[in-house]
Amino acid sequence: MPEYMDVHRNMTGITAEDLKAAHEADLAIQGEEGVEFKKAWADPESGVIYCLSEAPSAEAVQRIHERAGHRADEVHAVPLSV
Repeated sequence: MPEYMDVHRNMTGITAEDLKAAHEADLAIQGEEGVEFKKAWADPESGVIYCLSEAPSAEAVQRIHERAGHRADEVHAVPLSV
């Protein structure tokens, strides 16, 4: 299944607890769109969050994020990795 990296901006000051809660909200409903969120990273100073997932499409990733209450600013396919 394709992998995607999505980006959330304007999250300055996010805490580890906030990140965990947002990630868990995605995990709770990810199966409804065939998405598997694998990992999330955040930089509280810049306010940027990155999420890595496997999904049938970028749109499926975005739908889960929207339903969980944190729409991604960008969703990028990641067709190559090492």
